[in-house]
Amino acid sequence: MTVLPEILILLSVMLTFSAVTIALARNTLALVLLLSVYSALLALSFAVMGAIDVAFTEIVVGTGVSTVFFMALMRRVDPREVTQHGAPERILAIVLSLALGAVLLVGLSGLPAFGSGDSPAYKRVSPYYSTHSIEEMDTPNVVTAVLGDYRGFDTLVESAVVLTAALGCLLVLRRKP
Repeated sequence: MTVLPEILILLSVMLTFSAVTIALARNTLALVLLLSVYSALLALSFAVMGAIDVAFTEIVVGTGVSTVFFMALMRRVDPREVTQHGAPERILAIVLSLALGAVLLVGLSGLPAFGSGDSPAYKRVSPYYSTHSIEEMDTPNVVTAVLGDYRGFDTLVESAVVLTAALGCLLVLRRKP
């Protein structure tokens, strides 16, 4: 067994633990910090799995911008005015989260094994990108062709997410007249 699956299992356990802790958190500051930790763990998981672009977006938006946004929002909201949900609502949220997790795990069972050479990405997509990218896209290298041309829409959406998050932060952080 390689180290990669062991790291992913450890990260999955840590993500689960932090998600349960988030569901049980009562302090607003602790909740914001736990959300930041969860996002950092998620980004690390993406990076370990080789999705560096998604990991970068998660770090920028989830860990960076969202944390700043929530901290700025905490300065503007009186914690005594925020309604705390009771135990039934929290239990319902946990049960629904676990049910969603179970559905996702069932869907995950239909995918090829992580890193498997039988997956469509390895059999069809990667070889095509490697052999045709330079001639079809007229770009200096394969990475630029994949990110800028073949997956251009995906890269555009990720850039739009980062821009939207930054603009949202600027709106919250602006000074009152």
